[in-house]
Amino acid sequence: MATSSTTDRTTGEVRVNGQVRHLDLDSRVTLLDMLRDHLGLTGTKKGCDQGACGACTVRLDGRPVVSCLVLAAQCDGREVSTVEGLASGGRLHPLQDAFVRHDGFQCGFCTPGQLMSATALLEERPAPSADEIREAMSGNLCRCGAYPGIVAAIRDVAERNGNAR
Repeated sequence: MATSSTTDRTTGEVRVNGQVRHLDLDSRVTLLDMLRDHLGLTGTKKGCDQGACGACTVRLDGRPVVSCLVLAAQCDGREVSTVEGLASGGRLHPLQDAFVRHDGFQCGFCTPGQLMSATALLEERPAPSADEIREAMSGNLCRCGAYPGIVAAIRDVAERNGNAR
């Protein structure tokens, strides 16, 4: 993205859920605020706004990041995936389906961030153990305590993909 010091604006392109989006933003805008306020993708939740809770987790070039700590200007030419990009053709992503079946959410506020971390985990490690799942998901806090359901959902998807461990 190009940044102008006289106007404090940044411009560029970012691919969000497969669509190229052209941006012209204040250079201080975070990725989280770009998604929610400028692109209308409100699935990504604004939790602590300090990178501590994981509610705003999205995938940047396939890796999970807390979007409140990333500037939109850092995303020029990169790929961002949000929870809105998981379901396809009116069908839930297998992890979304598993979260429902295993009670992997209660209030649902942390669920988008949990799902984005879980998709990254399963792509990186298709057959994680329960301990590996808990470690990978440790940056995503759930105030309701749905952790057992979240771990069960992730293990279920790994097993359904033929990666039982």
